[in-house]
Amino acid sequence: MTFRGIFFAAIASFVLAALNLSPNPAAAQTFDESQKKAIEAIIHDYLLANPEVILKSVREHSQRQEMSKQDQIKQKLLKFSDILKNNSGSPVTGNPKGNVTVVEFFDYRCPYCKKMVPTIEQLLKDDKDIRYVFKEYPILGPVSEIATRASLAMWSIDPAKYMAFHTAVMTSRGQLDEARIFKIAQQVGYDADEVRGKMKDAAVNNEIATNMRLAGELGLSGTPAFIIGQHVVPGAVDLATLKQLVQAARK
Repeated sequence: MTFRGIFFAAIASFVLAALNLSPNPAAAQTFDESQKKAIEAIIHDYLLANPEVILKSVREHSQRQEMSKQDQIKQKLLKFSDILKNNSGSPVTGNPKGNVTVVEFFDYRCPYCKKMVPTIEQLLKDDKDIRYVFKEYPILGPVSEIATRASLAMWSIDPAKYMAFHTAVMTSRGQLDEARIFKIAQQVGYDADEVRGKMKDAAVNNEIATNMRLAGELGLSGTPAFIIGQHVVPGAVDLATLKQLVQAARK
C-alpha cells in the first residue's frame, strides 16, 4: 500500500471512529508500527501546514450540531403546539382570535421579565392580530411559586382582572413577598380568601407541572423565553426582533 493509500485509509478509520462507527477489524490490522508512525507524521505535518482544515472542520461540526438542534426544537414545537398555544389553564391577552400566537415563559421575580413589560405592551399596541399566551414558570424560589399559584387562581376566578394583577406585580418596585402579592390582588378586585382557596386546585397544579415539563422539553433554563412560530427565543428581546419574528410566523 502506498503512503497516499495508507493516509486516506487512516483518515477514513479516524472519521469512522469519531462517528462511533467501527471500521473493518481486519483492515485495522494492515498497519504495522512503522506505518502507523509514518501516518501520524504525515497527519501532524499536514495539519501544521494547514491549520485552517481544523478550524473548518470544527465550524462545520458546530453548524451540523446547531442544525440538528434546531430541527429537534422544530419537531418539539410541532409536537407540543396545541398545549403551548391552547391550554385552557394558560392566561391569554392580546387578540384571542389573533393570527399569530406569541408564548412567553416568565417568572414574577425575574428582573429581565419585568424589563420586557413595556416592550410587550408596545408590541400588542402596534399589532392587534397577536394572541399572547403566558406560561407561568416559577423557578426563582418559593415566592415565585406563591405568585404563580395566586395568579393562576385569579385567572380561574375572573380572567378579566388577570392582566391588571399581572401588570401591577411586574411593574411593582421593591422586594416581592406574599403580603404584597395579596395586597395587589385585593387592589385589582380579587377576594384574597377566595384566591387562597384555589391556589392548590388541581387545575393550578396541572398548569405548573405542564409548564415545567414543556420548559424541560424545549431546553429552557431561564426566563423570559419566547415561542414565536418555529423559534424559541431565550432572554430579553428588543421590540424590532419580536416584530420580525411575528411577521416571519405569519408567512
